[in-house]
Amino acid sequence: MPAPASGKGSGDARPAGELAEQTEAGAGAEAGAAGKVAAKGGTVGGSGSACPLPVAFDLAASWKPKAVDVAPDSELAAALGVRGGTTMACEIDAKPAGHIGFLRVWQGEKSDRTPRQVLEAFVADEPGAEKITYTEGRAGDLPSTEAAYTVVSEVLDGPKKERAFAVATPDGPVVIHLGGLDAQEHEAMLPAYELARKTLRLG
Repeated sequence: MPAPASGKGSGDARPAGELAEQTEAGAGAEAGAAGKVAAKGGTVGGSGSACPLPVAFDLAASWKPKAVDVAPDSELAAALGVRGGTTMACEIDAKPAGHIGFLRVWQGEKSDRTPRQVLEAFVADEPGAEKITYTEGRAGDLPSTEAAYTVVSEVLDGPKKERAFAVATPDGPVVIHLGGLDAQEHEAMLPAYELARKTLRLG
């Protein structure tokens, strides 16, 4: 049967063409956000910074980094601080910039795992991760693998978008992950994520 042309018996009475245009517009807006790079407001990583890391990268204006010390046997490690063989090392808060979310840096022990293998393990450890797309490329001057995916949970109103990339360093793999309160916050923070990805270098 053809779909109803009016609001009676239909959840959305708009013409199919209009819905398609709006879907394409939404996808275009997300792609545009992913390509934008935020203005630099500082740097993080390397010795002497707020988060000593094997890499360094530029921070978006007003984002605040804080080192995370996860005790191996703590409840925090079991619940939040360890994922896919990496441990959370730095949490960069977007709240001072007006967003609800974090850019988090995870570090693993030295190994022969490739960035793709590290990232696959990282995403596999995220409950509810689905619709995963992996892309090979570069983060700054380093070869990297990036994952874009959604997270589905009973406590969320709908699928939540997340993104992460992984690189290998002489001191072990590093994963940089962007979540967000919801899809809207995630997209608003993508320029800060892109700044980190494009300016990444060994610390």
